Amino acid sequence: MQFVDEVNIKVEAGDGGNGCVGFRREKYIPRGGPDGGDGGDGGSVYFVGEQGLNTLADFRFTKSFRAERGENGKGRQCTGKGGEDIYIQVPLGTMVWDRDTEEMIGDVTKQGQTLKVAQGGHHGLGNIHFKSSTNRAPRQATSGTEGERRRLRLELKVLADVGLLGLPNAGKSTLLSRVSAARPKVADYPFTTLHPNLGVVSIETHRSFVIADIPGLIEGASEGAGLGIRFLKHLARTRLLLHLVDVQPPGGLSDPAEDVKVLAAELEKFSEELAALPRWLVLNKLDVLPEAEREAHCQGIIDRLEWSGPVFKISAVSGMGTKELMGAIMDYIEQRARDERERAEQAAYEAQREKQASKDES
Repeated sequence: MQFVDEVNIKVEAGDGGNGCVGFRREKYIPRGGPDGGDGGDGGSVYFVGEQGLNTLADFRFTKSFRAERGENGKGRQCTGKGGEDIYIQVPLGTMVWDRDTEEMIGDVTKQGQTLKVAQGGHHGLGNIHFKSSTNRAPRQATSGTEGERRRLRLELKVLADVGLLGLPNAGKSTLLSRVSAARPKVADYPFTTLHPNLGVVSIETHRSFVIADIPGLIEGASEGAGLGIRFLKHLARTRLLLHLVDVQPPGGLSDPAEDVKVLAAELEKFSEELAALPRWLVLNKLDVLPEAEREAHCQGIIDRLEWSGPVFKISAVSGMGTKELMGAIMDYIEQRARDERERAEQAAYEAQREKQASKDES
């Protein structure tokens, strides 16, 4: 299936049904009085998060969605049937924008989460509501209101814990296929990855995380070179970036340390927030170096970079070092989760204390 991460669509909620002007008509009961019922409410439009989806491709062919109109009211105080709501499945990570106001309506990030994007119209009132002591035969009813009509832009940012960053042919897809069940295209030439791929890394029961692999970047990507920076936004939700480096580029035409600096510069041009994410250096393809030279070669790259963060030395092809890398990532993610939970609990405790203090003062 083709990967699509941005589409424009139109949604229309159903109009509310009109109220009814009706009078009771039964044998031996003259002038039975008003009995017109209300109309039904119009159906609304909802988006629903679906974990099994990973692209917005379906919206390229169906761009308009309309909920059902509410039925008009009827005599004998019969209320019209409400219009059916429609529920549209979208991938997790879908952001919804109003194209006319540029307002963000919401962000679907959880399985089964519902987001209302168009409110159905309200029902009209039947003439039974207008009966009074001075108006015993009202001939007025109200019309249902129109449902919301909206032009929307859907933007997908995939949800992953870890993002892979690197030049084309750095071994990102090979690493993803080695540590997860994902099967991205792997070949010995640049730009084999043309869209983001996701893989779930399972360490043991109830301990797993998601890795996102995006197409490789090259110098000038922020100006549109190569595949540009279109897919960098998919790393925005990650907690950690793994910067993969080919320790010995083919033909020796480039310096691994300079390659890292080039990509770091492109990252900063794209987004300061993305550039500020924790980033680990992963020196890949150690299997192409003689074992006796590996340590000195890797240390030379680290020294030229003056790198002070975590460094891992692996071979995605043979699997060397990948288990240790995945274990360290799992520990890091779990520690981050614990820290975030403690901060949330502390914030809730402080808010409760302030609320109690202000209550005591009053």
